[in-house]
Amino acid sequence: MNKKRAVSYLALIFCAVCILTIGTLQSADVWNDGGDKLLPIYSVEKGNEKVCALTFDAAWDDADTDVLINILKKYNVPATFFMVGSWVEKYPESVKKFHDAGHEIMNHSDTHPHIDQLSDTKIKEEISKCNDKIENLTGTRPILFRGPYGEYNNAVIKEAQNQSMFVLQWDVDSLDWKNLSAADITARVTNRVKPGSIMLFHNGAKNTPEALPQVIEKLQADGFTFVKASDLIYKDNYTIDHSGKQILN
Repeated sequence: MNKKRAVSYLALIFCAVCILTIGTLQSADVWNDGGDKLLPIYSVEKGNEKVCALTFDAAWDDADTDVLINILKKYNVPATFFMVGSWVEKYPESVKKFHDAGHEIMNHSDTHPHIDQLSDTKIKEEISKCNDKIENLTGTRPILFRGPYGEYNNAVIKEAQNQSMFVLQWDVDSLDWKNLSAADITARVTNRVKPGSIMLFHNGAKNTPEALPQVIEKLQADGFTFVKASDLIYKDNYTIDHSGKQILN
């Protein structure tokens, strides 16, 4: 073997080692706890049934509580509000108003941390403390959990399951927190909703009250029915595919 060929072989070996190393690092990042990565529910397989869920994350102020309730009442649309425990403590009357108006109150953590960076003990506390606060006010214990910033890992999902909860994400993001115009929010959402979609909005977002009626009217005109998120998902005999779509077995 001449020197030139030997150098080529060494270069190939080096490249192969690099590829394997990178692949191992990526795998460690993607696969949690040394096993398959657990996924939350991003959407639900509903075939041609035009049903969808409207969800809000509540972590800011409560200035638009009455406005949102009135809009949803006008169109007879139920919604799911994922509330932070500290928000529940600060605005108990708003929590009661949403609940009494027929909307469901679910768990968005107790203090809105980066929950995927917490210890198992802290994850448990974040979920259970928020559940306790919501149950004390509404009399109903949440069965859905959504991590702050949409973050999760295997430990978060396993703990939620230990507390008899489902972890819910979304497949349609309004991006209302970026202060998009009402027209942009409406177009963004209505162009993306499919049967089984879960939409993400926020209370306290600047243009959501203006966009919401337009979103609802357009989707209802297209034949969609709105249901609570807990009524959209399957509770048993299901699988979640690689995209986070929940499928009935």
